[in-house]
Amino acid sequence: MTDTARLLEIMARLRDPESGCPWDVEQDFRSIAPYTVEEAFEVADAIARGDMQDLRDELGDLLFQVVYHAQMATEQGLFDFDEVLEGICDKMVRRHPHVFGDAEVEDAAAQSRAWERHKSAERESSGKQRGSALDAVPTGMPALARAQKLGSRAARHGFDWKDASGVLEKLREEMAEVEQARHGQGDLDEEIGDLLFTVVNLCRHEGIDAEGALRHANAKFERRFRAVETRLSGEDRSMASTEAGQLEQLWDDVKRAESSS
Repeated sequence: MTDTARLLEIMARLRDPESGCPWDVEQDFRSIAPYTVEEAFEVADAIARGDMQDLRDELGDLLFQVVYHAQMATEQGLFDFDEVLEGICDKMVRRHPHVFGDAEVEDAAAQSRAWERHKSAERESSGKQRGSALDAVPTGMPALARAQKLGSRAARHGFDWKDASGVLEKLREEMAEVEQARHGQGDLDEEIGDLLFTVVNLCRHEGIDAEGALRHANAKFERRFRAVETRLSGEDRSMASTEAGQLEQLWDDVKRAESSS
């Protein structure tokens, strides 16, 4: 028995109504979907940390999510795991005629444009042609990643700033509107949302993945915060009992230590 067949068998047993795991039996597509998204993020986290051993494990967890959905679909007579494999194999060959056929592409950018044309043609031939260029952007994506995807999709249809300088000008405009909203001249929640959306588009124009940039910033903040905690603990002090000015000084010390290392 191959490992793939073994994994499929394990999943089927977990879902067996008589002898399976009660928790697994109770799940459906909607209840499992959040775990699927979570596993994808854990894969990205392992890559960001450069932990290849952890990446191997997280890829296994992500694969298990695919098997889970395929098993539930099998139970409902919708499709099975083999059809999932067949579908993705056919799609990759179909969308890469420059690799598996006689077509030619100049570079990666040309291939990206060709990919979108292939997707559009497939939707049209299947009767799934959407009414808007933005319909294909999944609503379930994390907001930051979806904002970047929406901007990219709109840009493909000519709706975009000419360059990053235009985005920076918009960013300054949005900052002013946030300041006005803070003084009662507008909806602060909405204006901050507009500001975040503009920052994401600046990332897009500069070739930066907004989601990845924020993950990096989160990790940096956490690392420095923990370092401040460690220094305070070594002096038998707590953060709550330390004055704001001293905390800022410790933070700056940690930053300088990182820069010199």
